[in-house]
Amino acid sequence: MTRITMQDIANALGISRVTVWKAFNNQPGVSLSLRENILKKAAEMGYAKPIESTPADHTDKTVSLIVSRPDSSTFWTNIIHRMAQELSCCYRINLLYTYVPSVYTDGFTLPEILTNGTVQGAVILNVYDEKLVSLINSLSLPKVFLDTVPQISARSLTGDLFLLEGQETMYQITSSVISRGFKRIGFIGDIHYARTNADRYEGFCRCMKDHGLTPDPSLCLTHSIPIFSYHQELSRFLSSLQKLPDAFVCVSDYVAHFLQLYFAEHRDLIPGGILITGYDGSSEYSNVQNLLTTANVKTGLLGKRLSTQIVYRMEHPDAPYELTYINPQIIYRDSKLF
Repeated sequence: MTRITMQDIANALGISRVTVWKAFNNQPGVSLSLRENILKKAAEMGYAKPIESTPADHTDKTVSLIVSRPDSSTFWTNIIHRMAQELSCCYRINLLYTYVPSVYTDGFTLPEILTNGTVQGAVILNVYDEKLVSLINSLSLPKVFLDTVPQISARSLTGDLFLLEGQETMYQITSSVISRGFKRIGFIGDIHYARTNADRYEGFCRCMKDHGLTPDPSLCLTHSIPIFSYHQELSRFLSSLQKLPDAFVCVSDYVAHFLQLYFAEHRDLIPGGILITGYDGSSEYSNVQNLLTTANVKTGLLGKRLSTQIVYRMEHPDAPYELTYINPQIIYRDSKLF
């Protein structure tokens, strides 16, 4: 005869297994009528052990997703949705959105749910303010970071760090541009914003030098750029150049699509066209989709990987922290626009 479990009873009543456990152990949070229904259903189904000694295996856990900018792009939401799906379906863990501002302001404190026992772990992504990252880093929760700010070293983080590999990937992308005969090459991307951005710029510079070329600072826009000011900043920078480079290596497809918008309005500046590369492989920007040489980040698999890592970190809080690089596939395309 098949042994009846609490999950069977929960499924029959359309409730959670935790609720069944609470009813069997006289725990708060279950109404009298629901408790009676649960016990009645248990008797009907022949459940032989109506009391469990420990709730440990039956308690739903919650992981906080600490994220800035609720208007995140498809790149980020794809990661988040897959992570929520994996945690729920495979581990019965809830994912709770916890928003923090994009920029730290005096007096800001982290939400109470991060310190009052509501959540048992945290995944941090799309948070790129040094003070905010430092506040989050001080939490005693098990943590997994996807990227971080360049001002904070990996060894100082109190959690695991995942990075999209940038140095070698951007080295190869830049090398593909040089192999086509282009020598005056600019770089666009705020290298102070994210560790991955700084890595990509370093890969660009190293590739240029290895090919006997000197990166021209006047052709590179690398200073801090407010996240919602890219279009204005890029337009101002490009308009200030007396002579455009032959190609631009961009820190992301997001940046590349702004360049395409600018040159679509100023085609007279590039009678022979211009070559632009990206990174991320995003399908969100239709004006450059399937046109650029780029690094194809599999966001769904990345979300799944983050979910397995936070589960591991929660189960092994004392294990040494890990630094993991994700190597995206480079997709080579013509990349020459107009």
